[in-house]
Amino acid sequence: MARIREGTGNPGPEQTVGDQSTADAADEPVPQRLLTAATRLFAEQGFETTSVQQVVDAAGVTKGAMYHYFGSKDDLLYEIYARVLRVQTARMESAAEAGDPVQDRLHAVAADVVATTAANLDDTVIFFRSMHLLHPDKQAEVRAERRRYHERVRDLIEEGQRTGVFRGDKQAELVVDFFFGAVHHLGTWFRPDGELTGEEVGQHFADLLLDSLRPERT
Repeated sequence: MARIREGTGNPGPEQTVGDQSTADAADEPVPQRLLTAATRLFAEQGFETTSVQQVVDAAGVTKGAMYHYFGSKDDLLYEIYARVLRVQTARMESAAEAGDPVQDRLHAVAADVVATTAANLDDTVIFFRSMHLLHPDKQAEVRAERRRYHERVRDLIEEGQRTGVFRGDKQAELVVDFFFGAVHHLGTWFRPDGELTGEEVGQHFADLLLDSLRPERT
């Protein structure tokens, strides 16, 4: 049995976005330095209690440099999550548009979103913990982007249902909500140094999703 993991931890060396373990901070572009510093500080002491001055000091830049790239602390929080979502969306679209059977495409998408979430866990956890503090316009923007991602996954499920590959007695929308509810829960138990890697967890999650959609035998 896999060992239950507590806490969020920091992204490991296979991190897709903002790899902190290998980058030399002094050589990073200013936006990346700011995001690296903000991610660490927001994780350590919370978004509300972290000041812009603390972020720029930790990044080794001036406030003027920060405001050249980010209009506010809200923009930093938004970008911490948005950069992960952009990568996930691009990878999802590539897998979804491939010429493979629908069950293989859905499996690839499901495994990838788990693996990339696990690889960027601090970014994701920080955002969901503090999303309610964003300006409503920013909240709506993120929700719309996430909704487009979920709808594309739903389309794959509906494609499989139409062709008889997946069972048709479960609403695709409910399946999507159930699956992503589990993905968003990763931050409460997954640890990069635990028994399973993010990629392995992704494969298990994708297997479970496909098993739940397999047509019942009569």
